[in-house]
Amino acid sequence: MVFPKTIAWRDNKVVILDQRRLPGEEVYLECPDALAVAEAIKTMAIRGAPAVGIAAAMGIALAALSIPKKDYPAFYSELNKICKTLKTTRLTTVNLHWALARMRGVCEANREKPVGDLKRLLVAEALAVLEQDIEINKRIGVNGATLIHDNATILTHCNAGALATGGYGTALGVIRRAWETKKKIRVVATETRPLLQGARLTAWELTREGIPVTLITDNMAGSLMQHGEIDLVIVGADRIARNGDVANKIGTYTLAILAKEHEVPFYVAAPLSTFDRTIETGEEIPIEERAPEEVTAPWGKRLAPEGVEVRNPAFDVTPHRYVSAIVTERGIVRPPFAEGMERIWGGE
Repeated sequence: MVFPKTIAWRDNKVVILDQRRLPGEEVYLECPDALAVAEAIKTMAIRGAPAVGIAAAMGIALAALSIPKKDYPAFYSELNKICKTLKTTRLTTVNLHWALARMRGVCEANREKPVGDLKRLLVAEALAVLEQDIEINKRIGVNGATLIHDNATILTHCNAGALATGGYGTALGVIRRAWETKKKIRVVATETRPLLQGARLTAWELTREGIPVTLITDNMAGSLMQHGEIDLVIVGADRIARNGDVANKIGTYTLAILAKEHEVPFYVAAPLSTFDRTIETGEEIPIEERAPEEVTAPWGKRLAPEGVEVRNPAFDVTPHRYVSAIVTERGIVRPPFAEGMERIWGGE
């Protein structure tokens, strides 16, 4: 199976599948510098926590190649400025910060080497972030597929597939693995307002791979659960606190409450890079508020009256008490999550 090529490094440029144009057109953006990558992240041409992390790493690699400074202090100072610019592109997604810290770490660990060598090391590290993400997602898929029984109907929200990662997916990676092992499954995808990532992206990914999928509006999920039509829910994440509170696309919290009420298991699939070990609870997670035009005039078509007040938080936080398990590349963590994650991290 050939998965969507979300992001690639080609001829010292970052090539990004423009997800704003899907499903109608497959258009690729060529980003020649870090500022172009930052703009692609900010405008949602590329989105999804792991994919944003990969883009940030590649943006730093591009920046490194363009810095003319020959001595380490001046080179690092310029690189750090680009890190700060990229850091401001998305507020909630912790993989962005993780990737920038990883790239700075490579630079700092090799400060005694010539700047030319540093540049090559940073490019190699960015490519490693991409390749490792794909392998991590596949391991998440193997672990998570054990939670899916034959003939299951799975509800998912937003897009946590190949388009949101390096090329396999977290929540959709679990679904893909179950399908690859010949389990008879059906997916129910919420449209995911206001930018319709479920309708435009998740449905596109699944239909092109032949995985049965039914699209619903966001407010239909409770009715389907009430009538016993959903066996489990699986979603991705943009940041997870130490206690297991999960920040994900707006609407996830609502689905988690509905799942709890109807005794439907609610699973989260995410790599370890999505865990923020610096915060104890979800109350500390910053929530990005996006432009009101995404709600009032999506894709330039006005749906609401001029001047109406709008709230448009991109994410919400699901308390850990609603989460049945979190699937990672190192295994499945069940409550109590703080203790389980310490075992997964293994003293790191």
